[in-house]
Parts: sequence; structure tokens; C-alpha cells
Amino acid sequence: MDRKEAFTELINQGYSCKGDSIILGGAMLDGVTLNNTYIRVPLKTMNRHGLIAGATGTGKTKTLQAITEQLSEKGVPVLVMDVKGDLSGIAMPGEEKPFITERHAKIGLPYSTKGCPVELLTLSKQDGVRLRATVSEFGPVLLSRILDLNDTQGGVLAVIFKYCDDKGLPLLDLKDLKKIIQYATEEGKEEFEKEYGKISPASTGIILRKILELEQQDAELFFGEISFDIRDLMRRDRNGNGYVNIIRLTDIQDKPKLFSTFMLCLLAEVYNEMPEKGDVEKPELVIFIDEAHLIFNEASKALLNQIETIVKLIRSKGIGVFFVTQNPMDVPNEVLAQLGLKVQHALRAFTAIDRKAIKLTAENFPVSEYYKTDEVLTSLGTGEALVTALNEKGIPTPLAVTMMRAPMSRMDILTPEEISSINRNSELVRKYSQVTDRESAYEILTKKIDRIRKDAEEEMRRKEYEKTYRPSSRTTTPRRRTGTSPVVKVLTSATFIRGVLGILKKVM
Repeated sequence: MDRKEAFTELINQGYSCKGDSIILGGAMLDGVTLNNTYIRVPLKTMNRHGLIAGATGTGKTKTLQAITEQLSEKGVPVLVMDVKGDLSGIAMPGEEKPFITERHAKIGLPYSTKGCPVELLTLSKQDGVRLRATVSEFGPVLLSRILDLNDTQGGVLAVIFKYCDDKGLPLLDLKDLKKIIQYATEEGKEEFEKEYGKISPASTGIILRKILELEQQDAELFFGEISFDIRDLMRRDRNGNGYVNIIRLTDIQDKPKLFSTFMLCLLAEVYNEMPEKGDVEKPELVIFIDEAHLIFNEASKALLNQIETIVKLIRSKGIGVFFVTQNPMDVPNEVLAQLGLKVQHALRAFTAIDRKAIKLTAENFPVSEYYKTDEVLTSLGTGEALVTALNEKGIPTPLAVTMMRAPMSRMDILTPEEISSINRNSELVRKYSQVTDRESAYEILTKKIDRIRKDAEEEMRRKEYEKTYRPSSRTTTPRRRTGTSPVVKVLTSATFIRGVLGILKKVM
């Protein structure tokens, strides 16, 4: 058996599936695509998470799009971030072009065009399904990250959250948070310090300033209610296709900490709300986190531990998480170790640091007698990738350079008219267009502060009254003393009585 035949047999055995699967593309050897040698990924392993990495312009977004389409077609709902705006085209059928036909002919895979059912979600004033979450749902760790607080300030915020939990004060929006900070440092300072210790006015002042900065970035748009129900991400259309939920971020891409932290909040919410599923034939939901380096940059140790725990445990709830980034080194090793599918597009080596990163990346892939991994990583063409996955038994598949299939949907943005049409027909747009403001920490504390101030004013009036109307020592009416006064002593003395009697006798 020659080298090509041995490789073909290795790939066919390593990527065979008894159950349902998706096809990423065709295997390549020595720069040639092997016809009908498909790289299949079992659908049941898509909750084992994954990584899509590669330099700018190497095909990451198209790979994400092709995987998303197939998941939707198999009835798996998907949540994706659209930072550049070009993922929205997944709602419309693509256009067959000669270079696409040629690519699929090499793979041995028929090409057809198809759009997916789509919901357009937004964190800003853009048209779409309004995403909101309460301050309580964010929690102190994620909120500290958005506000860019240091450990001391984050500790103060955690104490404030604890107080609200203990007292049953709902933190729904930013005005609730500002009100509790005001209360803890002014009217409720004594109560707060008695139960939770002293908090630094300097720290609370900085936190308040950071909240004001956040409000100036229109962050109040997504803090509040109606809070987004994560079950609305897991819908299917009448044909059984999973909805592709696209978070449009084009107008807030200059606020990366804002949207990356919101994705973490959603991830935590999915983790907390979803029941245990165990091993499932297909995922309940697959989440793609684009620009993943934004999540891990400057993340605190507490946050990294939280992400690692969620990624490790969420797969048993039928949820798959895929990180999309330029450099796989952006993802911490503890998280990288949890990722079953790795799709690595080309990396560029411009500096010594780049070359070291490529060597480290190569070590994360299975050893192959057919490839020198570090050399392959820098020589891959656009739309080609180094792939390894998990088979149905959870065993890593052989390493394969892959000619990736083209997306079936449009590889471009939607027009404003198409966006309007999708939103007009969306049930979720109508559901989440309502804004509610039920009683929360702001209203409860405002009433409490009003009572405290009223009591203080009454006490002040009482003291003023006493001060004004209390008889002074200079008044003609003497205050009664406990002892006998000198006048009484004179009037009752024997000498005085005798003198008076003597005068009376003379008169008579």
C-alpha cells in the first residue's frame, strides 16, 4: 500500500460516523485534495466544544458560517457574534460561483445554496431583538470586569451585592446599583458597617464614576428588564431547522469589554438554567464566541476560574462552546484542554515571537507521520485548515489538512430592507421591545431613605421646639428645686413671725 492509499484509509477510518454528522471538507495530502475523503465530525461530539483559529483573511468566518449552517440544518440552534457584520448573510441563500464549484468538485461534494432561519439580536439601539440582563444576573465578578475595577474595588462591589441578597433588594438596572452605593455610604452607613464592616468612600466614589462612564456608553440599554430568556435561543422553525441567533455588534465593536462580558453573562446564564442532559445525540445549543481573546485579556483569576468551570461542566447540559480567535495562544491552556474540535487556519510568522507561538501551537495537535505541523501552519492557503476532532467514542481523530467546504448561504451582509423584513416577522422582537420597571432596590431604598430623612427632620424639629420653649434661668418664675428656697425660709422663720405679730398688736 502506497503512502496516499495508507493516508486515505487512515482518514476514512478515523472520520467514519455511524450516527449523524457534519462535513467540514475534504482531506489533503501534499497539497492535493483527495476526492470523496471527507472530514466528518459526529453531531454528538459538538457539545465537546471547539476552537476556530487563524490569521486575518484565512477563512475563519467562512468556516464558522459553514459549520453553523449544517448545525441549523440538523435542528441544532446556534448563537453567534457578528462583529464585522458579514455573518448576517447566513439568512439568505448564497450564489454559486466558479471558484466555489471548483472547490466542491475537488472535495467530491455537491454544492447547493440555502439560507437559515435567523433572529437578529442587539445590545444597542440597532433594530432587532433587544438583549437585556439585570445587574444581579451579571454578578459582581463580571460587573467588576466591565467597570475595570481593581481587586479592592471589586471586593467592595461584592459586599454590596451580598447586602442586596441578604436584604432581598433586586438589582435590576444601574440606577439600582447607584442607589445602594449611595445608601451604604450615607443614610445606611451605620447599618452597613455594623453588619458588613467599613467600606472605603474612595472605593465607592470610583465605582460610581465608573458607572457614570458606562452609562455614557449607552450601557443602560441592556441593563434592566425584560431580561432575555435563554430558552428563546433554542427555537426551531416549522421545518425543524435550528434558529441562528446573531448578536449584531458592528456599532459597538469599539467597546469590546462590554460585549465580550455580556457573552460571558449569557454563557453563565445558560449554564445555570439548563438541566443536565448527559450524553445526547445532538447538542441543545452551540455558542460561537468570536474575538475570543477579548474575553481572556485582562481577565481576573476569579473570572478565568469561572470560565474554566463553565466550559468543563456545561457540555453535560448539551451545550457546545466554540472560541474563534486569531491566535490559539489567546485561549488559556486550562480551557484549550477542554476543546474537542480544533480547526486551525494559517498562521503568519513575522517575528521571533510569532515563530515560537507557531511551535507551541503545533504541539497542541496529534503527531502525524504525514505532516510537519509547524511547517503546515504557515503554508496553508485561504480556506484550508488543519483539523482534528473527536470520534463517536471520544478519541481524537487523525490530523488532517482540509480543503474546507464553502458556505451555502450568502457570504456578505444583509441589506437594510432584508434586515427590516426579518425583524418585522420576528416574534422575539415584539416580545422584548417592551421595557418594564418593577419595584427594585432603587424604589425600596428611596422609600427607606425618605423615612430616615423624615425621622431625622422630626427629631430636629423636636429639639428645636425644646430649645425654643424651655424656660430659662432668668425668668421671673423660678424652677422648683428639690431644697427649700431662701424666701420660704425667711417667711417661715420664728423671728419673722414674731415681728409680724408685734406689729399687729400695736395696730390694734
